[in-house]
Amino acid sequence: MFMYFTSGTYDFLKNIKEKHTNEKLVLLENENNALLIHESSGSTFFSAPRSYEIFESAGEFSEPGFAVLNNIPVTDEGRPLFEYRFKNRKGKIENEPGFIGLRVLRPQKDHTYIVLTFWEDEKSFNNWQNSNSFKQAHSKPDGQKEEQSKPPQIFAGASYITKYYRANEDE
Repeated sequence: MFMYFTSGTYDFLKNIKEKHTNEKLVLLENENNALLIHESSGSTFFSAPRSYEIFESAGEFSEPGFAVLNNIPVTDEGRPLFEYRFKNRKGKIENEPGFIGLRVLRPQKDHTYIVLTFWEDEKSFNNWQNSNSFKQAHSKPDGQKEEQSKPPQIFAGASYITKYYRANEDE
């Protein structure tokens, strides 16, 4: 499976979504722009998409109230370890109240992975961030001793998150 992103104005992306009602699309927005996401087993109809392969997923791909994109730059050498850690993750986010879906996306053209989570609302996401499940999911790998606290260089830079809300399609 693949996931494609395109950004633009809300009205422009809404028109694209309305023309492709048979496709799996989610329209989101924040204070800066709108984002249209296409999940597909093949190619996309976006003219200049950001393209990703889905290598881990849980839950549904559906209209969330709130979505978080955790953008994580990973070195070429670090890709296998990063993916291994995700496939063997400790925390089970899918058991959290308000969770809708998770997609871990491998970049096709650059080095920034995206961990995309869909939530019923922002409060559900914030509750997860303050939970023991979150702490467990972000703890040191099993078997790593305190003196080994310096992780291997798998990250190419600092990660950052982008938050989006369900687009108000009734406007």
